[in-house]
Amino acid sequence: MRNFLPILFSLVISFFITFPSVAQPPGGRPGGGGQQETSTIEGRVVDEADKPVPYATIALYKASDSSLVDGITTNDAGRFSLAAQPGMYFITVSFLSFEDQNITGVEVRPRQATMLSNIVLKQGGINLDELLIEGEKAQMEIQLDKRVFNVGKDMANIGRNATDILDNLPSITVDVDGNVALRGSQNVQILIDGRPSTLASNSGTALRQLQGNMIDRIEVITNPSARYDAEGEVGIINIVLKKDRRQGVNGSIDLNAGYPENFGAAVNLNYRRETVNLFGSYAVNYRNSPGSGFASQAFTLADTTFYFDRIQSRTRGGISHNLRFGSDIFLNSRNTLTGSILYKTGFGLNTSDMLYLDQDEFGNVFREVSRLDNEAERDHDLEFNVAWKKNFAQKGRRLTADIKRVFSTDQENSDIHEFSFAPVVFDMYQRTANKEQEGNWFFQTDYIQPFRKDGKFEVGLKSGLRRIENDFIVEQLGQNGEDWLILPDFENHFIYTENIHAAYLMAGDKFGKFSLQGGLRAEYSDITTEMRGTEYVYPREYLDFFPSVHSSYDAGKGHTLQLSYSRRISRPRFRNLLPFYNFSDNRSLFTGNPDLNPEYSNSFELGHLKYHEKYTILSSVYYRYKTDVIQRITTVDTAGRSRVFPVNVAQEHNIGIEFSGSVNPVRWLSINGSFNFYRSILEGTYEDLELSADMWTWFTRGSAKATIRKKYETQATFFYRAPQAHPQGRMLSMYGLDLAVGTDVLKGKGTITASVSDAFNTRRFRWNTSTPEFTSVGDFQWRARQFMVNFNYRINQTKRQARRGGPNGGMDDGDFMGM
Repeated sequence: MRNFLPILFSLVISFFITFPSVAQPPGGRPGGGGQQETSTIEGRVVDEADKPVPYATIALYKASDSSLVDGITTNDAGRFSLAAQPGMYFITVSFLSFEDQNITGVEVRPRQATMLSNIVLKQGGINLDELLIEGEKAQMEIQLDKRVFNVGKDMANIGRNATDILDNLPSITVDVDGNVALRGSQNVQILIDGRPSTLASNSGTALRQLQGNMIDRIEVITNPSARYDAEGEVGIINIVLKKDRRQGVNGSIDLNAGYPENFGAAVNLNYRRETVNLFGSYAVNYRNSPGSGFASQAFTLADTTFYFDRIQSRTRGGISHNLRFGSDIFLNSRNTLTGSILYKTGFGLNTSDMLYLDQDEFGNVFREVSRLDNEAERDHDLEFNVAWKKNFAQKGRRLTADIKRVFSTDQENSDIHEFSFAPVVFDMYQRTANKEQEGNWFFQTDYIQPFRKDGKFEVGLKSGLRRIENDFIVEQLGQNGEDWLILPDFENHFIYTENIHAAYLMAGDKFGKFSLQGGLRAEYSDITTEMRGTEYVYPREYLDFFPSVHSSYDAGKGHTLQLSYSRRISRPRFRNLLPFYNFSDNRSLFTGNPDLNPEYSNSFELGHLKYHEKYTILSSVYYRYKTDVIQRITTVDTAGRSRVFPVNVAQEHNIGIEFSGSVNPVRWLSINGSFNFYRSILEGTYEDLELSADMWTWFTRGSAKATIRKKYETQATFFYRAPQAHPQGRMLSMYGLDLAVGTDVLKGKGTITASVSDAFNTRRFRWNTSTPEFTSVGDFQWRARQFMVNFNYRINQTKRQARRGGPNGGMDDGDFMGM
């Protein structure tokens, strides 16, 4: 079984490559081409002085229903050539401050080139500021199966990293450790360009080093179909990187500076011709982010109660580099080969300064202990990806194949000095070393076969081979001041091997106003956790099936109803399996549990989508039922040291309602926001601990963007997260406000933006924990209020071109098909 699916994978790819067309149009040859009646429309765009206009946008529309067929930009000589089937069309030509030109009555005949006379663009009478507004993508686009956030449009995201941007999106939250949650659950799968990546691991370190200047948009899928990986209880977050589709050379340069220290630069370049598209980006960032916190803790052990307060100041800083380059090679009109390389490296210096104030039962301080941790961190990530896409002659019929290789290393070394003041004076020196290495292989193929008018059949295979090795050690300086002694209770060499093979099939069709899609995904998991140097080896093999059903009904007048169901799995994250990986606070340890099993969930969602000329609203009711729920619990040992670790303890019911929408009441104002209210019922026990909780909570986010005097863009973003109950305590409320203002310079080629995130410095994590032996109350601020100034310069494109949609004005969709 372990070798069967990779062999089957190879056979299916070979079969599809040689498989003749089973549904080709009459007269067509297998594989496309054939005796198709495709013709061309050719022309030249000039200005009033008869000079060529390069990079002008050409959009081709059907005359019958005004639907967009294709688009392109003119070359350096102002010329263009579009392929089209026989029929009647009209063309719109636009560029910068020129007036748009419409050419109607364009007739295309079989196997003939339609030659247009010179198209003359005239200088427009409306100013550039008005043009900048037209054709821009909305900050939030609501589609039937996902929500799309064009993060470049959100001024609050300028100069920020991926973690900051995610924390600023509806329904998504990021905790103090950088873990991402969707609709309150951290069991969410994060992808880069539709594929797994070390850059997208749900951990603060990886996502903080991915600079926002490289991100085009973020897609959120709350109830994925069988096409996608079954991993992730609440869905998928897909981060799409920038890659332009316009002809010629274009791109952008970003420079930013901020306080506290945050300096960065990024360049994105694209060169596209008829047979090749080259793309590349580089981003560098240096930051030094201060944080602080306080906790008051009480312990009751052996009928004795004692207390201590912990005062902490922390900084996280360093420099990171992101480099990405690749090319699309258009082998012919139907075959595209894409290769890309992504490299990320970073060096960080993090400090943690803790002061413990030990107190007796009357609150008197009898000892002060200081613990200083200086950590140096260095990481490297390298990814290679090769993808092949074949579009057949039959519209919508497509075959893709991908191979990806990933290497990753992360080395963390800490020097710790703990010392106590009177009445007992002592010095203790410790050091830790944590080395993690990861290697991945991904293989994937997807095939789409249309049938009837709107029907579609899909099938695909995927294999992911993953191995992670983590070596953690803690040493303490001996009394002689020379020898370092290993602390065996905090040492582990952990190996995690994960081989997952998947296959899926789906079919869907439209019946009048009703659409139905069903699918089934099978995933075979072969997972082993091992502690080197011990006898602990825990192999697991299981085969799971994950059905999905999606339906929609077009009720007319812009109303659409949606109903969906999916079954999903949440395998334990690697950090939750590690016995130890951090020793910064030796009085409060987070440890993993290598015996964790996956969670399973069944999700139902009923939604209503309303489209209007000036607004879009998506409302939904959802229900999730989970088993083998992973829950973090806190215990205390006889020395008063708390330990937080995860266990499979419970079942959970979640039911909620969510509203998302955007509105443009007037031309100069756009508003978008979301509101999520849900109830979570957790039922479970661990040993003698009752771990049940009944929680009602909600969170909301709203953003308003206004253009003042056609020159200044302003934006305000507010969020609020209500308190959340947990089996052993609760998280208190949190809120924050971000502000930004920007204006264009250099005749529309550049934009300067000033912003402040967390304007009132209120984004603090506050909590209380209570068990029979232990109570803790505290708060922590991961990063302080941030002031930023950013300069963006666009190369061979204007602000309108950089943000507009359409076949040649937007970014590549990344072929986010099936996972």
